[in-house]
Amino acid sequence: MNQKMDDVEIKVEPDDLQGVVAVGSYLIDAARRIGAHVPSECERRGACNSCRVLVTKGSEILSKPTEAEISILTAEKIGSGERLSCQVKIVAPGEIVIMRENQQKQMVSDENIFDKFRREFYDMPLEKKIVSLVELEAITLGETIAFVLNSPFKLFDLLIDAMAEFGMKLERSANQQKKPAEHREEGSNESGEEKPKDA
Repeated sequence: MNQKMDDVEIKVEPDDLQGVVAVGSYLIDAARRIGAHVPSECERRGACNSCRVLVTKGSEILSKPTEAEISILTAEKIGSGERLSCQVKIVAPGEIVIMRENQQKQMVSDENIFDKFRREFYDMPLEKKIVSLVELEAITLGETIAFVLNSPFKLFDLLIDAMAEFGMKLERSANQQKKPAEHREEGSNESGEEKPKDA
């Protein structure tokens, strides 16, 4: 990415969102500018931790922790890179990489669930393993059947749209026939349909 001397390259993981923002931007604005959803329940007053992010690279080009950050986050969390994005200002050019708080929780939660299931599955007797696999297959099959059952409704919607278009053409044709010949739109034949250009 081409970068001016006073620009900052910012990346939000694991969304793989990246872009260039100006020095002087608040971290929450910079993240939002490149498409990341960063909540701010307290409307950026530094009174909650909903906009908390983990800075994995570039903490040296950010402002020092504010009193609001110090009161909401522990010194240990700030030391490990957690910041309130509504309170952090980018003070120098460089590169910043952040991870949003809810993504951190989701990644840890997904890993924990997978590890727990794997351990439980490993310890299960063979019969129970087979039952679990059949249940998973049934869930997948159920989702597939639901998709197939809902497909006719989508086809029905398309059919209704086509019929409506046909009805509109018939109505236009009938309206054209009611008009005197001199007032009929050019390019329409007696049925009200457009004549080909070469005709």
